Amino acid sequence: MASALRHGEILSDTASDAVESPSAGAAPSIRLPKLLLHCCCAPCSSYALECLSPDYSITALFYNPNIKPAEEYDKRAGEMGKLLSSACYPNGVDLLVVDHGGSAFDALAGPFMDEPEGGRRCRMCFELRLGEAARLARDGGCDFFATTLPVSPHKDAAVINDVGGKIALEYGIGYLPADFKKRGGYARSVELSKLYGLYRQGYCGCRPR
Repeated sequence: MASALRHGEILSDTASDAVESPSAGAAPSIRLPKLLLHCCCAPCSSYALECLSPDYSITALFYNPNIKPAEEYDKRAGEMGKLLSSACYPNGVDLLVVDHGGSAFDALAGPFMDEPEGGRRCRMCFELRLGEAARLARDGGCDFFATTLPVSPHKDAAVINDVGGKIALEYGIGYLPADFKKRGGYARSVELSKLYGLYRQGYCGCRPR
């Protein structure tokens, strides 16, 4: 697990779960932990996947009902496919795109739309997205779930990890807390976005400009 700890400061210990007992006379067989990675966008995902892909069997989940308009959602989902077809990850990465479902975000965060970024609306948005990620991870037999949200310098990793940890307890599945922006992570995501020709949006999702 060394590379994940070094690059993303992932706080977990899964080495004991990753090794299967070999049959008599057989060489040891390594089972990579299964991780469902909630991906907010392709640029942020580029760095997180670079960190995590050597150590996990990853399904990248694109579920971000805060993104408006729907055409923007489809564009960003398409960029996730572009990233995965362009980059070379040591263990491969599957992509799961969930329908927009914007009404769920509107019902939850609508009363708080006038608040600045970083307030109650953002925490509710984290809870919505990570809740769905935890459910899908649990139902899909994953060992952990995580999110690329902490890559952004506009997102508070402590708040995101607090939400993720509480949701993990609710759903009975492991959560990998991280602050990917540390050690130049955000700058690396910008570099990778240029390398792969990725679209870098100018807003998170609910405030198009």
